[in-house]
Amino acid sequence: MALLAVAPVAAACQESTVRAPSALPERGYVWTPQLSPRGPVTILVSLRDQRAYVYRNGARIGISKVSTGKTGHETPTGVFTILDKRREHFSNLYDNAPMPFMQRLTWGGVALHAGSVPEYPASHGCVRLPYAFAEKLFDITARGMTVVVSDAIPAPAVVYPGLFAATAPVTTIPTAPFVWAPERSLHGPITLVLSVRDREIVALRNAIEIGRAPVAISDQALLGTRVYLLLQGTGPGTSAVVPGRPALRWLTVSFDGPATPAQPDLRELVAAGRLRIDAEFAAQVYETLAPGATLVVTDEPLRQDGPDNGTILEAEQPESEARPAHPS
Repeated sequence: MALLAVAPVAAACQESTVRAPSALPERGYVWTPQLSPRGPVTILVSLRDQRAYVYRNGARIGISKVSTGKTGHETPTGVFTILDKRREHFSNLYDNAPMPFMQRLTWGGVALHAGSVPEYPASHGCVRLPYAFAEKLFDITARGMTVVVSDAIPAPAVVYPGLFAATAPVTTIPTAPFVWAPERSLHGPITLVLSVRDREIVALRNAIEIGRAPVAISDQALLGTRVYLLLQGTGPGTSAVVPGRPALRWLTVSFDGPATPAQPDLRELVAAGRLRIDAEFAAQVYETLAPGATLVVTDEPLRQDGPDNGTILEAEQPESEARPAHPS
């Protein structure tokens, strides 16, 4: 069963919302929430251009300069969920230093927070934001929402793929059993992370893993990092997996520019029958999808042994007391 299939673009591109990074005003950010007053929020952070991009219901409503980790204290790349939020937070690692509008990304101490934002990486691993922007962002986010940190610069474009659409029978299908336990977290949008390297897809809700399944890929195609954001409303046609259910609308954001023959787009892999997922798992996931769901496809492993850099997923809090986020 295919994961994604392409449908024609049904509307004009909705990405043209805020000014380019080079046009940021002196205050260091642009904030236009009126462009999309309601809906799910996703944050994309680019280490290369030191910018944060904020999307709500698929529309980009904000861009801000950031200061990420300096040499020796690099900000980890990958897919994260907001694990904890505190409007007022003080570090017990660095002399009770203030960390206003702290939003934790890892239990090891990496967070979004207000702080000094020069025009270069200067933190000890956190993502510093201008104070006013950090406050505005804090007010619209929620625990469990997705934050993607990448070395590259995101290049958004609107597409409307139908999720979990059927294709012709395959010769290679996942053989390992899947896990599906939505009772572990019953409410809220889900985040799906598909690791091409690990050939596995993981479902999180409110930073808690609720599902995991193998993915069959015909070859080790490297996709870079692409993010698919589920929008409100439905697309044309119906789901090929769940009879009578409507097709869904998605916004895709690529951190790696246009696909190349060496790095095909996910939809191209699906159309060619080179990527498959268990049909029952796909149907179970479909039933949980709601605006705010995020699908991230990456060539990074889901987890690594060693430094945080490159890890995907930081979910449940360890049994021992988590270390506090540190000022950086």
